[in-house]
Amino acid sequence: MIAEPNAASNLPSQKENAVHDETVLESAAQNGAYVRNGNLKTPREKRKVREQCENIRRNSAASRRASQLQNGEVVEAVTLFEVVSMGKQAMQSVVVDWVEAYKQDRNVALLDLINFFIQCSGCQGMVTAEMFQSLYKKDVMQKMTETFDKDNEDYPLIRTGPYWKKFKANFCEFIAVLVQQCQCSILYDNYLMDTIISLLTGLADSMVRAFRHTSTLAAMKLLTAVVSIHLNLDVSKHNAQRLYEVEKKRLSGKRTSYRLDQLERKRKEYEHKLLEVQNMMNAIFKGTFLNRYRDVIPEIRATCIEEIGSWIKTYPDAFLNDSYLKYVGWMLYDKQAEVRLKCLLGLQGIYSRKELVSRMDLFTNRFKDRIVSMPLDKDHEVAVQAMKLLMLMSQNCEDVLSAEDYEMLYQFVYATHRPLAVAAGEFLYKRLLSHEGDKKVQPEGGGKSGASTDQLKRLIHFFLKGELHKHVTYLVDSLWDWAGKFLKDWECMTTLLLKNAEEVGEALSDAQESVLIEIILATVREAAEGHPPVGRGAAKKILSVKEKKIQLEDCTKITEHFIMVLPQLLAKYSTDAQKVANLLQIPQYYDLDIYSTGRLEKVNRNWHLDALLKEIKDIVAKHSDMSVLEASSRTYYILCREEIAIYSQVDCARTQMIDELMKQLNQLLGCFWQKEGGFCTDAGEISRMHSALRRVAAFHNAHDLTKWNLYDKTLRFLVFETEHGSLPVLIILPALQCTYFSLLWQLAAVSEHSPKETLFPLRRQLRHFSQICTCFLHHKEKDVREKAFMILCDWLLILSHLDSNNEEGVGLLGYLPNTQLQEKLFSFIQEHVFMDGEEEKKDLTEEGKDGTCKLDDLHKKRSLLAAYCKLIVYNVVEMTAAAEIYKYYVKTYSDFGDIIKETLSKTRCNNKIQSAKTLILCLQQLFQTHAESQDSSNGVDFSSPSFANIKELARRFSLTFGWDQVKSRESVAMIHKEGIEFAFQGTTGVDGKCLPPNLSFLLIISEFSNKLLKPDKKLVYSYLQRYITEPLSCKGDKWQPLVWYRNSLLANEDEESSVLGSLGEWHPVGSSKTSSFKRKLSNGSLPETSQAEAASKAPEQHCASQLPSAAGKSRKRLKSKEMHLQEHLPFLCPGGLRRRYCKDEVKTEDVSEEGPEDTIEDVDVIGTDQDS
Repeated sequence: MIAEPNAASNLPSQKENAVHDETVLESAAQNGAYVRNGNLKTPREKRKVREQCENIRRNSAASRRASQLQNGEVVEAVTLFEVVSMGKQAMQSVVVDWVEAYKQDRNVALLDLINFFIQCSGCQGMVTAEMFQSLYKKDVMQKMTETFDKDNEDYPLIRTGPYWKKFKANFCEFIAVLVQQCQCSILYDNYLMDTIISLLTGLADSMVRAFRHTSTLAAMKLLTAVVSIHLNLDVSKHNAQRLYEVEKKRLSGKRTSYRLDQLERKRKEYEHKLLEVQNMMNAIFKGTFLNRYRDVIPEIRATCIEEIGSWIKTYPDAFLNDSYLKYVGWMLYDKQAEVRLKCLLGLQGIYSRKELVSRMDLFTNRFKDRIVSMPLDKDHEVAVQAMKLLMLMSQNCEDVLSAEDYEMLYQFVYATHRPLAVAAGEFLYKRLLSHEGDKKVQPEGGGKSGASTDQLKRLIHFFLKGELHKHVTYLVDSLWDWAGKFLKDWECMTTLLLKNAEEVGEALSDAQESVLIEIILATVREAAEGHPPVGRGAAKKILSVKEKKIQLEDCTKITEHFIMVLPQLLAKYSTDAQKVANLLQIPQYYDLDIYSTGRLEKVNRNWHLDALLKEIKDIVAKHSDMSVLEASSRTYYILCREEIAIYSQVDCARTQMIDELMKQLNQLLGCFWQKEGGFCTDAGEISRMHSALRRVAAFHNAHDLTKWNLYDKTLRFLVFETEHGSLPVLIILPALQCTYFSLLWQLAAVSEHSPKETLFPLRRQLRHFSQICTCFLHHKEKDVREKAFMILCDWLLILSHLDSNNEEGVGLLGYLPNTQLQEKLFSFIQEHVFMDGEEEKKDLTEEGKDGTCKLDDLHKKRSLLAAYCKLIVYNVVEMTAAAEIYKYYVKTYSDFGDIIKETLSKTRCNNKIQSAKTLILCLQQLFQTHAESQDSSNGVDFSSPSFANIKELARRFSLTFGWDQVKSRESVAMIHKEGIEFAFQGTTGVDGKCLPPNLSFLLIISEFSNKLLKPDKKLVYSYLQRYITEPLSCKGDKWQPLVWYRNSLLANEDEESSVLGSLGEWHPVGSSKTSSFKRKLSNGSLPETSQAEAASKAPEQHCASQLPSAAGKSRKRLKSKEMHLQEHLPFLCPGGLRRRYCKDEVKTEDVSEEGPEDTIEDVDVIGTDQDS
């Protein structure tokens, strides 16, 4: 069919050469056929033809043809590899053509097939007819291995992109169709399959990964196709046997008929074919699978396991036994997730069929524990598929999982990874909640309502048994895809809550009612929002048209139902703060247009709305719990929108309620402040004042209460506290909150055109409040200090971002903290967040905190630190203040590491250079503290724990730059520059020859050397040389930090060996290596070079400029990249880099023998390329 196959990448050339190529290829094909048939008489003629064929292959435009194929251009297929990879012909016709060619001359066709597998491996070699006929298999494999490009690890099966993905599918399809097409003819000729199996077995044993991978995939797909043939033959044999027995009974006692003889021959033919196919299967399995299922390459192992699962499922009579299942079980322990995943998928296909499960008892007992543990796998997809497999096992295997196993698996509904949680939710629903598998249980009450009631009670019981009382939202989300029908049965849920104990039978307990209300809220939120809760899912998903329609229908259903029912529920549970707080969150998911367009009559709608507002008003009067008050305030905010029809009705009710609250507050204020300038100390009076202030603060958060003049009333409490300091904490905290909200509402009312006269009083109020908060940072009560700090941070963040350019308007209100206030803020963080271990232990002992209190305390600390870090990120506080925070990065990594790391990342996005200076400042301060604590006569102790901690901190800072060295180039270079200057700071003696006191700091900044690009390492090294006037004087152990730092800059360079053997002696970099980058620096930045040295360097530079451009493309890329990036590092070579882009200065540069500017750049690039 195709006479002369090319290499995997040797595809047809351009169209203008098509005629010439076709002629040559046709002649070569004819000559090649003669070679294969052995018709040439002399070895010389054979060699001539072979060389002609190989020359044609080498001269083809491989890269151009490959790009043409992938770009979809019309290219004529020449080889079998190209026909299959392009996939433009039906695979059936391709195989039919090859089979016809095989029938005409099997050697020619088989040679095409052999080269097809060689080319699919990415090999550029070719098996000729002479090699095929004269050499042994091992010799042929050796020659192919020799022609394989060892430097290129790429081959078709691992290439990315849609073209090569399609190629893999076509490759597998070709093998399957080939076997299917040959099953009635040449499959049993004892030549075709023997040759193919021998070839694939030999390639699978190769040391070359491409050969092993490609041949293993081919062999496994070949065995899969042969298994199908075996199955069909087995069915045909049984049919023939049955027909034979029927015919024999019909002709019993008579002579043998022709029909009986024909059936007998047919049966024996099937048996013979089955025997041959069985031999093929054994040869492939033993020759390829047994060697490759444990290959070092995970893709090969995964291929083997995937196919054996297919064999077991396709032909269980032959493969469903422990002799084959053991390989799947063993690979469940594989280190690669891809292999484990293939095992689980294969087992799912087996356990999903109930008739096969009974034959897997031994396997199930042996590997059950491993499968049960796999939902904990670190790979998410493996964990999900393991959960699905366990669900199938629980459905089709009786008593295979214990009660402890079920309890453990049920808890995965609380997993953060949603697919795993949904799989566990399906497991929980089908095993515990659904009645499909539990026919014995009769639903209470009968009908649909009774079934939902029974499911709800089971769900509540499961939740309470798990004792994870804060995770109802995650439980509902896990069950949503499978139990959405009964989870949306809000009518059943509310009926269960409103019915009396006599009507329900067994009444719900208080805990069960609380859980059911939480379930109602979680289901309403899930239906209205249509996306998973926070922490389960990266972002809100985009809903489809169908999902949006369902969401709107659910919102309508929620609104119409709870408009009538919610007032009744609030009335029943009005005294329970937790239940009421949850119920009051439901209105925020209403479709408020229902109040004007709903099916209810207007009278009924108004009646239900009045009932809701009345219940909320009563609840506000009864409760002082902030969760209840905030939920009530938000409900009024949701219902009181100007664009909806019920605005006037709700606004009137809100105004009346706030009037009553303010009236109550004024009465309490009249009794609280006594004439003598003091206040009432009665506990009951203080408690009532506390409740009143909390109610006002909760509503002032969402509603503008400026017209009630609340600011003056609450400010009096704060001023009194600053002057006398005797107010109870219960009064100070809500008063501070109310004052803050009052100023925020006044600030929000200010516009760009507000008159200047009205802004000055507000400005005085803002400054006054800031002073009060600053004063409260030193309050005796910890709660007051923390509250004042949080408010002050938010306050400064708001004021600092007002329009400072508008001097006539809002800009007058802008305010930035001075240095003294910034110091106070950090001192507060240091005392309340980064307290010493002894102080923290003492604090916990005094308060007697348990585990829950410790978590709450940690949450408060994290909130304080986050508030302060926001000031740094948004440039309210100077970025250098972050240096003090960074010192605790390693020490407090488990508690605050994520906050500090995010602060570092955000500041780096704001200003790379300043962020780098902050990092190096942090390390410098720690180093100075360490040096001061050491004995000055002995120098810095490298082995001390404090120095090791500084070095570890530097390493952690280095890791934050990630893998993109180009992106972090400027920052890392600045760290090295600042570090070198600090290390040689304070050098004394003649010409600075004495040991610098901070030289050991070079060990710390060496942690950043691996983040430098190779050109930048040379620039940093040249900058380092500026501080070494006489390198030979830098000897001895005390100079080891300098040597170590130099080694880190010269890593992977030829000079490294001389450094390691110098025992601390400082050698300058060789001229042949540094001639290029020295020209990038100004003459003043390097030691002066003598004329003799310049003369010796000039010929080398001139020779370098004359080097051939064998790697021109890579050098050009490096050159352009280097020129682009070095523009960002002027601080390392002042004047040096700028000179390269200034023609006048280039002309005055002392490199007269090197010619124009572009020649200089080429020499630089070549020098860099050599070093790399």
